Amino acid sequence: MADLTHRTGPLDTSPLDLDGREPDLDERFGQGVLDEKVWWPHYLPHWSSRERTAARYTVAPDALELFIDAGTAPWSPEFDGENRVSHVQTGQFSGEQGSAIGQHRFRDGLVVREEQPERRLHLPRFGVIEVRMAAVRHPDAMVAFWPIGFEGRPDDSGEICIAEIFGSELDDEGGWVGVGVKAQHDPRLLDDFEKVRVDGDLTEMHDYAVEWTPEAIRFFIDHRWVKTVHQSIDYPVQLMLDLYELPRSDGTRDLAALPHTLRVERVRTFPPR
Repeated sequence: MADLTHRTGPLDTSPLDLDGREPDLDERFGQGVLDEKVWWPHYLPHWSSRERTAARYTVAPDALELFIDAGTAPWSPEFDGENRVSHVQTGQFSGEQGSAIGQHRFRDGLVVREEQPERRLHLPRFGVIEVRMAAVRHPDAMVAFWPIGFEGRPDDSGEICIAEIFGSELDDEGGWVGVGVKAQHDPRLLDDFEKVRVDGDLTEMHDYAVEWTPEAIRFFIDHRWVKTVHQSIDYPVQLMLDLYELPRSDGTRDLAALPHTLRVERVRTFPPR
């Protein structure tokens, strides 16, 4: 997307300031169980089934641990091949069985295979969204935190990619973190996504956040500004927290490296000022 900063005045590169702000979600995963009033532990089950998409996880002291092990099956072999996922989300919307209505239409030809209950658990609209998590350093692994439009209307499908980290892009000095906006099926948006280099061990805990207003979305890593997108996403989003095992071209899996584990210490959202 073209640089729009000249239309909006000086670029604000100040750090994320949360002083005096009260969160409306402050999830520390300290209860020993997953709070299903907030989290739906399935990955886009309308394109597959609740059984196939059920998250594998533990709630350790003060952390959620999503994992993929040797017994994790592909979540939707019909539509997504051998991709394996362990995931939680804060909403669910899709149509009746046999329809093409559903969140995150990631390819053509999708059909609802199992009807799902509608769930509006936590759907922020503007404000701050933040996660504290540790990436997985393995070439088959990817972790992500990407709120998506709830899609009560089909066009309301834009994605705010707060962090997308491939294990193949980590090294001893740091790694690359994908941040930005993906239009998906929202004709009002343009893709504005890039990978930024971050120093340090990304398999340790780091904070990834956005400050989202009607005019722009500012992206932060460890409260440090890294990117601004000057586009408007003006509809509720649901949080999507993911661990993926990506398929290899030869069909093999590195079973000796399993389980892959995404550790998440905190998820917070703050309403707009």
